[in-house]
Amino acid sequence: MAVYRSAHALVGPLTPGRVEAVELPLTSRLRRGYRTEDVDAVLHRLAYELAERSRLLGMVSAENRRIKTALRNWQSERVDVGNSTD
Repeated sequence: MAVYRSAHALVGPLTPGRVEAVELPLTSRLRRGYRTEDVDAVLHRLAYELAERSRLLGMVSAENRRIKTALRNWQSERVDVGNSTD
């Protein structure tokens, strides 16, 4: 898995619990809400993590299809070999 690097990034892999526990600093008393830079950094990190997990899931799915196809081919060859000796 690739490593995400950012000055504002959470350290380590994100889990649902870690995302729920994120506490962003509030803005000054003059404005309500969170600092835009902090929100953008968390959103950027989440987008990166989701893209990376989607990429890995795609790789695993492709490998799964490859293995299933190879198993089916092998099983078909075994059946064909067994039928040709009858």
